[in-house]
Amino acid sequence: MRADIQLNRPAILASIMLTSFMIAIEATIVSTAMPQIVSHLGNLKLYSWIFASFLLTQTATTVVFGKLADLYGRKHIVLIGIAIFLLGSLACGFAWSMPALIVFRALQGLGAGAMMPITATLIGDLYPAAERGKVQGWLASVWGISSVLGPLAGALVIKHLSWAWVFWINVPLCLAAAAGFIIYLREDLEHQQRSVDVTGALLFTIAITGLMLALTEIGSTHRTTMMCGLIAFVVAGILFAVQEKRASDPMVSLKVWAHRPIAVSNAVSLFSGMTTIGLTTFLPMYVQAVLGRSAVIAGLTLTVMVLGWPITATYAARNLVRFGLRPILITGCLLMPIGASLFLFLHAGGSPWLAGTASLIMGFGMGCLSTAGMVIVQNAVGWTERGAATASQMFARSLGSTVGAALLGGVLNISLAAHGSTVKSDQIRDLLDKVGGGGGMDAVRTTLDRALHITFWGVFVLALLTFVASLAIPAVRIDTAGTRED
Repeated sequence: MRADIQLNRPAILASIMLTSFMIAIEATIVSTAMPQIVSHLGNLKLYSWIFASFLLTQTATTVVFGKLADLYGRKHIVLIGIAIFLLGSLACGFAWSMPALIVFRALQGLGAGAMMPITATLIGDLYPAAERGKVQGWLASVWGISSVLGPLAGALVIKHLSWAWVFWINVPLCLAAAAGFIIYLREDLEHQQRSVDVTGALLFTIAITGLMLALTEIGSTHRTTMMCGLIAFVVAGILFAVQEKRASDPMVSLKVWAHRPIAVSNAVSLFSGMTTIGLTTFLPMYVQAVLGRSAVIAGLTLTVMVLGWPITATYAARNLVRFGLRPILITGCLLMPIGASLFLFLHAGGSPWLAGTASLIMGFGMGCLSTAGMVIVQNAVGWTERGAATASQMFARSLGSTVGAALLGGVLNISLAAHGSTVKSDQIRDLLDKVGGGGGMDAVRTTLDRALHITFWGVFVLALLTFVASLAIPAVRIDTAGTRED
């Protein structure tokens, strides 16, 4: 970085926060508009792929773009990511069918795969370790605010404009973020011959895409798609491992990933991602179908987790030097099973306050562990590997979300079959639509109560694994120069 970068930090940080806001609000604002999109484009059976296609390309390319940022600089890659995201957003608004929208959403995910790791890496470049946690807390606040604004913005867009504007609203945001990076971000890179492991990048993308595809199709009737995904994952994964051993400058440095602070922090991110996706997926169903509360109440029990996240992220960031990275990480991981254990005490006719309290505690835990984990990872390596290291943690969390959704979804399906084989999916849907129930719905509610409790046990086990994994983190000391193992 140039010597005058200190003067430009506020403007660059504003661009980083704007970029993060675009990605964070994307899921909630699109979810709100999906009923209108489906009514216009049809093909309801492809509904889930609107979200899966975005996640597939984002997760599969995060690590690739992180490595490219180490080779060619952060500025070039983040601008490429913004351009791809902008193009995908424009195309989504013009989609003429569900398959077309799925393709364009995949293009959006490709852009997000470049934007997310690079913006987080830039924080590591711009701020010393003692200040970095505070900025990570600000970014966590961006995600919290977007989770609240997303549904509201989506509802307003649908009410007053066309559904296409939930995508087109990204255009001015992309242009503003890109302008900030172009004007204020300066990088001095050594002009030297750089080799790009294109083969490794391609094989890694194919392997992860195959894995994500197989996980997405678990529990569906598309067995052929699932098997093809698994075969692609295994074959491409083996070829990738061979390629990385022989490449002079591998796309994914196994040495970096095996570095103990990074390996442990990534394991924590993986398990915490699995835990939180279980909460966000199944808690609203329990509150509505079993507790008999409205969708608004169900949403609020989940929103408190997202609001608790930035609160402790900010507090932890301000006290990284005072308490240390390892204690803050372990404390956050300890709060995860404490919060998850409260879900085990939920019962039909109970209060949603218990669910909200549990969500809040888990949000507190995520704020601590995510802030400390990112600082640990970024300071375990130098500038030339920081992009890859940062991307590895984001990849671990995204992969955890996908694996967790598939795993816990399977637990729910098995539990439903074990406790009530006569319960049909349309009966559960009717129960969700008719809050309160009555008639023949009591048996369905009882079956769903038992099945979801087993799923909550799965969430608790994953939260406990998050804590256990954190205990392996080495003692780390933070100072103005960075962090190091004691």
